[in-house]
Parts: sequence; C-alpha cells; structure tokens
Amino acid sequence: MSTPILPTELPPEMHHAVEEAVRLLRAGDIVALPTETVYGLAADALNPAAVAKIFEAKERPTFDPLIVHLPDKKQLDTVADVPEAIQKVVTQLIERFWPGPLTLVLPKKACVPDIVTAGLPSVAVRVSSNPIFKRIIQGLNKPIAAPSANRFGSISPTSSSAVLAELDGRIPLIIDGGACMHGLESTIIKIEPGSPKPLITILRPGPITTEDLKLYGKVQRVTRTVIDEATEAPGQLASHYAPRTPLRLLSKPSDFTPVEGKRYVLMSYRGEEKDGYLDLTDFEEIMVLSPGNGKLPEAAVRFFYILRTLDQIGADEIIAEPMFEHGMGAAMMDKLRRASIKD
Repeated sequence: MSTPILPTELPPEMHHAVEEAVRLLRAGDIVALPTETVYGLAADALNPAAVAKIFEAKERPTFDPLIVHLPDKKQLDTVADVPEAIQKVVTQLIERFWPGPLTLVLPKKACVPDIVTAGLPSVAVRVSSNPIFKRIIQGLNKPIAAPSANRFGSISPTSSSAVLAELDGRIPLIIDGGACMHGLESTIIKIEPGSPKPLITILRPGPITTEDLKLYGKVQRVTRTVIDEATEAPGQLASHYAPRTPLRLLSKPSDFTPVEGKRYVLMSYRGEEKDGYLDLTDFEEIMVLSPGNGKLPEAAVRFFYILRTLDQIGADEIIAEPMFEHGMGAAMMDKLRRASIKD
C-alpha cells in the first residue's frame, strides 16, 4: 500500500495535514515531517513503542541515538539537565540559535527512554524553526524524536518525493512542506567547562558553523568515526549518508584515472573548467552545486538533491569535487568523506 502525501500549501490543506499528523503521533505511530534541515521521521519521543517504529522503518541500528525536538526552548528542562558549570553558555546558545539547526548534547532526564539515547546518559535536543513542524509539535505538545526520513545509511531526503522513494509503504503518512531551507542536518555540539572560555565540541558539522560558535567558546571538531558501537550523537557512524552508487571524493584532478568501460557521473562544486574536473573523462552527467559562484549555502541546499539524482542514474561511480572546507563546506566535506570509497 502506497504511503499518502498530504499537501500544506493552502490553509485548509495545512489544517488537515496538521490534524492528521498529530492524530497519528498521539496514537503511537510515525509520520514524516519537514524541518528546516531535512525531512524527519517523527514519533512521540517519550513513547518507546512508537520510537521503535522509527528504527524498524529506517532499518536503523539501535546503537545510533536520535535527536529529540522540543515544542519550544522553554521546555528544555523537561528532557535534559543543564549542569550549572555550562548554564550560561547553554542559555546564550539557545537564545541565539533556537529555533534553528543547532542540536545540544546534554545529560538526559529519566523520562527519556533508553531507546532514544541508545542507552547513553545524554540526550541530543533542539527546536526546529520549520513552521509546519512547529504547528504539529505544538499540537502534540510533547517532545518528538525525528531522525532523517530515509533508510539507514542512505541519502537524507530534502523533499517529500525523496521520502516516498525511501519509505513508501513503510510509514503511514508524509507531510509535504516543500524543499528544506538548509538541506543539511543540524550541527550537533557538546559543551564542557573551560577557562577562560567553555569548550564546544562539534560532534556533527552542519548549518551552524565553527565561525558561528566561536563567540561562545573554544571550538573543536571530532574527527573520528565509529562502527558498530554506541555513538555520542547521530551521524557519527562511518557509513552514514552513502549513496548506493560507489562515490569517490577527489583531492585534486590528478588523483583520478578513468577505467575503460566504466560509466562516471560528476558532482561538481562550481562547474568551472579551470578547476580541472569537468574534462577528466566523458561523464554521463555533470551536476553543479553552485554554478560559477562556489557559494557554500547554495551548494548545501542542493547537496542531497544532486547526490540522490546522480545515484539514480545507474553509473558505475560518482566522482565528487572537493570544496572549500570552511563554514558549511566543512559539513558537506564530512558527509562526502563518510560516503566515499575507502581504499
């Protein structure tokens, strides 16, 4: 049975979609919802049986924790304890970045089921700025667990059609909110006391960048990935974000030698001949993240869409150009490295 998609463009459609999503969530079911980052697969975060349906639909390992979304920032203390030593910086961060694509990892309250946190004593928590998501979570008036609405390890969806391609027949409903604004999953951080500034560790890079966070503490990034063990936060597994087609991330054009008979497609950063990638072989398809400009926010919005489109062509290999590794470029390069062929 095909999964229905409910539109939200007109006020009556929005009202019906919100009511239906809230009804299913209250009944302990799961629903795909738009956020400002990517589409999420939502369940009542305080209902372990409902959360288990997320893992089943996504085929997600239970050692990979989920993000908990709150109706508003005032409800942080319903799911998390904020240690006194970092209270000031946590307050500053949520005042600046919530609602928005910043997730904080904090000690969890006992009410948060272990299945949500993979048995860890911490919970990853944020507040979404997407207006449709906000209506639904405020209608439910409970925290929502919502990882990306795709099968585990594959490309995150930024449209309702991409969700349908991944989860058709596996979930009861998709709410269509159009294309996602950012196109990359939220930045995940943990905070520790430090002197003279708190230490902010980026566990998963995303739309909130190192440059954005520097005002609030000393920023560092986690560079390791983990396999088959509990992680500190979502998105840290080595195989995350992988297309089905093998992908190769190049450092420079000379790193690539085409194999006769193989069919290649190219994810180009700027689509500029002077960068040296466009003529490496007779590519079956070339798709450009930010034509001519190399603007990282534009590239981020198109990133998962282009990766998914190239994956569906049926080539033997996706070749990816590198991009500037600052700002949102750091998040995209992190995802390409996780998706790429390991020699």
